[in-house]
Amino acid sequence: MTDRPALHPALRTPLLDLVGVDYPIVQTGMGWVAGPRLVSATAKAGALGILAGATMTGPEFEAAIREVKARTDRPFGVNLRGDQPDAFDRADVMIAEGVRVASFAQAPSAPLITKLREAGLVVMPTVGARRHAEKVAAIGVDAVITQGGEGGGHTGSVPTSLLLPEVTAAVDVPVVGAGGFFDGRGLVAALAYGAAGVAMGTRFLLTQESTVPEAVKAAYLEAPVTGTVVTRHIDGYPQRVIRTKFVDHLEGTGRLMAYPRAAWNAWRFRSLTGTSVRDLLTEGKAMHDAQGLAWHQVALAANAPMLTKATLVDGDVDVGILPTGQVVGVIDELPTVDELVQRIIAEATAVLIRLGA
Repeated sequence: MTDRPALHPALRTPLLDLVGVDYPIVQTGMGWVAGPRLVSATAKAGALGILAGATMTGPEFEAAIREVKARTDRPFGVNLRGDQPDAFDRADVMIAEGVRVASFAQAPSAPLITKLREAGLVVMPTVGARRHAEKVAAIGVDAVITQGGEGGGHTGSVPTSLLLPEVTAAVDVPVVGAGGFFDGRGLVAALAYGAAGVAMGTRFLLTQESTVPEAVKAAYLEAPVTGTVVTRHIDGYPQRVIRTKFVDHLEGTGRLMAYPRAAWNAWRFRSLTGTSVRDLLTEGKAMHDAQGLAWHQVALAANAPMLTKATLVDGDVDVGILPTGQVVGVIDELPTVDELVQRIIAEATAVLIRLGA
């Protein structure tokens, strides 16, 4: 581990005391990517690592948390879906294991938030709109990650430069900016917008501790800034991925072919995560009722996990997708996590000193 520079006062944000880290940097809970090795490396480097728990079976979920704890005694977070049938059971595991932060890709229910907060966990969902931030802040979350349109995976249309200042002005909880961040200059920019830190997915995916296959990492490194596309043809929601021949094929596939494939992927995801048929159907009905999704959209929603696993775990870019932020086009190397975090802090410090002068 490299020597750590003294922290500039401007970098001592409320996020540090809230979650117990050294630096205002968050590694997001990327499905199939943010495993114990990456999360523990991030924690050791002084940032907040978030374990991707939503794509794990119950036993894998518990084992992964314990593995992170065996690797480091620093605080870390766990990401899960609030609409999972066993969300409360997984919350019990997080509480029992002393997890510091509960992260959500979508707003969890008020009872789940209450349960986690009363147990001492920091609840920090990700939002993509001001109204969503205001809603979860009113329910009682401790902080929010605000992702702008540049971000990877499921994303909105408002750029970070507009969304982040809008959200920081609207809520009183710490806000972490996401979407387009990769260096110290971006961290300073986020602080200028009122954020308490930055969250990064693609930048951490492209590190040495990331378990993504090397050939897939190489495909990411070759992508230009203009090499991504936001498509609804994966799971019915807008999702930013690297444009590949497979993605072009998905966008050219009609509903008649898309739905059988989606149903098959749903079945495969069920078997991998240990979800029962009854829970799968219950979850689908909940999406149909609560989110207003048509049944064909519910079918498509099962596509993303399996198509992501095909690349990020199995290494097959011909039959899978490569979720990414636009920032992929300015990344050209694979540092260690510690090198990355220390570099960002050093760059941010240099910028702050220059601006102060």
